[in-house]
Amino acid sequence: MHKFGDVVLGGLFEVHYTSVFPKLTFISEPQQPICKGFDTLGFRHAMTMAFAVDEINKNSNLLPNLTLGYSLYDNCGALVIGFSGALSLASGQQEQFVLQENCSGSPPVLGIVGDHYSTFSIAIANVLGLYKMPIVSYFATCSCLSDRQRFPTVFRTIPSDAFQVRAMIQILKYFGWTWFGLLVSDDDYGLHVAQSFQSNLAGSDNSCLAYLEVLPWDNNPGELRRIVNLIKTSTARVVIVFAHEIHMIQLMEEVAKQNVTGRQWIASETWSTAVVLQTHELTPYLRGTLGIAIRRGEIPGLIDFLLKIRPNTNDTNGNDLVKQFWEYTFQCKFNPADRENKESVCTGDENMELAEREFLDVSNLRAEYNVYKAVYALAYALHDMMQCEPGKGPFSGHSCASLEAMEPWQLLHYLQKVNFSTQFGDQVSFDEKGDALPIYDVMNWLQLPDGKIKIQNVGEVKKSDSGDEELTVDEDKIFWNTDLKKPIRSVCSESCPPGTRMARERRQPECCFSCIPCSEGNISNKSNSLECFSCLEDFWSSPQRDHCIPKKTEFLSYQEPLGICLTTTSLLGTFFCAIVLGIFIYHRSTPIVRANNSELSFLLLVSLKLCFLCSLLFIGRPRLLTCQLRHAAFGISFVLCVSCILVKTMVVLAVFKASKPGGEANLKWFGAMQQRGTVLFLTCIQAAICIAWLVSSSPTPSKNKQYYNDKIVYECVVGSTVGFAVLLGYIGILAILSFFLAFLARNLPNNFNEAKFITFSMLIFCAVWVAFVPAYINSPGKYADAVEVFAILASSFGLLVALFGPKCYLILLKPERNTKKAIIGRS
Repeated sequence: MHKFGDVVLGGLFEVHYTSVFPKLTFISEPQQPICKGFDTLGFRHAMTMAFAVDEINKNSNLLPNLTLGYSLYDNCGALVIGFSGALSLASGQQEQFVLQENCSGSPPVLGIVGDHYSTFSIAIANVLGLYKMPIVSYFATCSCLSDRQRFPTVFRTIPSDAFQVRAMIQILKYFGWTWFGLLVSDDDYGLHVAQSFQSNLAGSDNSCLAYLEVLPWDNNPGELRRIVNLIKTSTARVVIVFAHEIHMIQLMEEVAKQNVTGRQWIASETWSTAVVLQTHELTPYLRGTLGIAIRRGEIPGLIDFLLKIRPNTNDTNGNDLVKQFWEYTFQCKFNPADRENKESVCTGDENMELAEREFLDVSNLRAEYNVYKAVYALAYALHDMMQCEPGKGPFSGHSCASLEAMEPWQLLHYLQKVNFSTQFGDQVSFDEKGDALPIYDVMNWLQLPDGKIKIQNVGEVKKSDSGDEELTVDEDKIFWNTDLKKPIRSVCSESCPPGTRMARERRQPECCFSCIPCSEGNISNKSNSLECFSCLEDFWSSPQRDHCIPKKTEFLSYQEPLGICLTTTSLLGTFFCAIVLGIFIYHRSTPIVRANNSELSFLLLVSLKLCFLCSLLFIGRPRLLTCQLRHAAFGISFVLCVSCILVKTMVVLAVFKASKPGGEANLKWFGAMQQRGTVLFLTCIQAAICIAWLVSSSPTPSKNKQYYNDKIVYECVVGSTVGFAVLLGYIGILAILSFFLAFLARNLPNNFNEAKFITFSMLIFCAVWVAFVPAYINSPGKYADAVEVFAILASSFGLLVALFGPKCYLILLKPERNTKKAIIGRS
């Protein structure tokens, strides 16, 4: 399709999407390939360029006194056809281009808009770049085209795939999708996307590909079945597809056959707004699709231009594209001989308003908007070139380009510096790589109540001032293809909560890991921690291992059940001693109280009360004073008690010997003063031992962290083990001596033989303290204190019951036996 002008711009569009090549033989003459499958939207792209050229020609402020022309070619979806058209544009082999007799004049075209595919653009740019021919692509997104060393003449009004990939990754991050599959087409577009995606994911946290598959360029049922089965069996719920519409049609037909549901499809700009996929059969699978789309724009006046399209049967410029569109739209033929079935003859007067709704719908102009900007970019560059003042030009010798002898490389210089704004308000300029300012719309496939699909804009992603991708999404507008109407989860492994660490699995992607709980004493206070950290010395991990807490402190407390029981027992023992003392005081004149020195009995009861009370020093948080007092009070109280028993035993033996002839002399050594003196002397020895112990190596409170990892045990360190052993040994010596003497006097001929009860009480006392030693050594922390308190209470109760129980029984229940005669009577 051609239009003459002072300067001609070329255009390459996909008006047909398939082509059939005839078989070549040595006999037959070469034949042109047959283009099939009329693409209405591709034709609208071409018409948009025609409209932009007409609009520029009507603009008195842009390229005044100069008429633009165009020459549009159909690539028929085939590289060889598109490449041939590009060469025709550059070389001027068509008849309508006439050079001057001296071969001077402008070249056939100064710049080309197109091509549609990245692969086609790469092939064309490799050749036309040699001639410095500016190429402004409206749809080729391959990031490889940004290579200025390889493609110095390529410009684009569509962002490159490098930005599209980064924008896609921003969407994945926004919705927390870290596990996804990637499908790409088998061409430069798809393969460069795959490479870019993998390189960008390398710097992404915990995001990785479950699979990467290349869709076959031609329909390959076996390969498609394998790929769709992989999608079906994979745990990844998000599928990203960078492919063309024809590949998506083939893929989704197989998806429908295998009934693969529950997948979130992410569309690249090539098919995110494709109407051809919005069929009744594919809607259940593709509804809710999110995608990246070319920036939508508005082109005032385009609809009126489209409605005025008419075929000119007398056109000699070869503008057969309009005729083909007319025949496709109204199902008619201009040549009656070409009619098939019931096709009518085209008149050229058919009503354009009856054309396809998709063709006349200009509410969602995207690729057309890029075509529009590409034409204007070339026009503004040409305008700037025409404004050059002689002597001030940018070329060697400060020359300017002239209308009579323009060169493409001259336009290339001005195209690099072009900067203008469209009527829609978008700024158009090119960076050093020839890329336009990147911006994409985020699209969502909304299913309407009638079952149809409406593609709605739910956000945008653009390059921010800092150079990063800035994503804006209106989540309330998004339609999700899930029962809960919420985004699906697509992760290989769920996030590791605080208290655990990530453990990578060998030969697995980075986002596949196990969550290992932190060991005791270690924590992680954030999700997806790679390691656990140790708590400080006096802290321990919480049960959830997500923060450090002060270690529990352990000691024999008054508030715990064990401490309460021991305290209660100690107070009961003290109370019983007070009762017995009260009974003895009340009945102090009775023979059983007066017998064997009642003063020693009273002193023994007081010492037992002290034994019971000293056990309270072992309960509660250890402090310096209680640590120093507990063993001293315990040692002195028990020595006082055992000394009284020893003296009582000795008195019993002395009285028995005095009853024999010549034995009265023994009693002078056991008078009241001697008894008091003996008890005091024996007790002072223990006091001296305690003083020496406290002075040399005093017991002190200590925080013991050896017993438990999560507890601090407060205990009293004895200081000098020798001192503690001497203290206990001295008590043991007195107890054994008392037991030995009482055992000798066990068969004294008295009705109330107190020596028997002393023997029994000492037997209990010694048994308790012999058992105490190994139990104390093997009990950690507060249990060592509990064992010692138990030994104190058990031995004290043993002495109280064995020595005073029988006497209280006689005093209270058998008063008739509480007589002197009964006590000294023979059995």
